[in-house]
Amino acid sequence: MTLERHAVTFYSMSTKTKRATVYFDPQLHRALRIKAAETEHSISDLVNKAIRQSLAEDMEDLDAFEERAGEPNLSFEDILKELKRSGKI
Repeated sequence: MTLERHAVTFYSMSTKTKRATVYFDPQLHRALRIKAAETEHSISDLVNKAIRQSLAEDMEDLDAFEERAGEPNLSFEDILKELKRSGKI
């Protein structure tokens, strides 16, 4: 498998950019280049947007974990025992 190298610019909160080198699978790189051309956005814009979305999803997951922190923990073993007792397995 050959990876293509592409320099990506990331935007910080102070609107200054940071440069990073990212290695893409050739097919992903091709898809990114085509999408960038069709949407009139740069590859950096597309990568930044994808990373922001991924981090936002991570934050939602962490919020959900925090909301459920007070719930009792159930072990897999206890659940299996209950399923067996109830005749479901």
